[in-house]
Amino acid sequence: MAKRDIYVLDYWPQTVQVLNNEGILLVSQDAEGKPNAMTIGWCTLGTIWGKPIMSVLVRPSRYTYGLMEVTNDFTVNVGSRELLSAVAFCGRESGRDVDKFDHLGLTAVPSQHVKSPIIGECVIHYECKVVHKHDLIPENLASEIVASAYPNGDFHRVYHGEVVAAYADEDACERISK
Repeated sequence: MAKRDIYVLDYWPQTVQVLNNEGILLVSQDAEGKPNAMTIGWCTLGTIWGKPIMSVLVRPSRYTYGLMEVTNDFTVNVGSRELLSAVAFCGRESGRDVDKFDHLGLTAVPSQHVKSPIIGECVIHYECKVVHKHDLIPENLASEIVASAYPNGDFHRVYHGEVVAAYADEDACERISK
């Protein structure tokens, strides 16, 4: 399927729909170039510092955390209906234990502007270069968020990535789950 460049907000409503219903895939890679995909259910997009910024949260306990610290970039990939089981698998299994790309038959396609690849089988892609990162400060969070999202005290690091490229399949909207 041919990919075409898009404005970063062109498919944002569809991205949020999939994010809220199934999750989307964040890809990073290790120093040797081996990719890993992690399912994310939280993500924001907006304008900060005059740039389109996508913010994602990763817990230090996750395999992906170490990869993002090495590459300082990531891609966010929105899957089609056909990838629902792959998204679920990437949320259950750790890249420490299984090569998710190999196990699932996913294709790591070189990105246009960052080191981390995109997933060829996905339909919408955002390439992001980390421009800022910070750890959540527990005492600054509302107590109900701490209670619901962090009962074990495993607070996230927030990565703010400048969206340096965005592109999608020509029929992306038709292929996203409803």
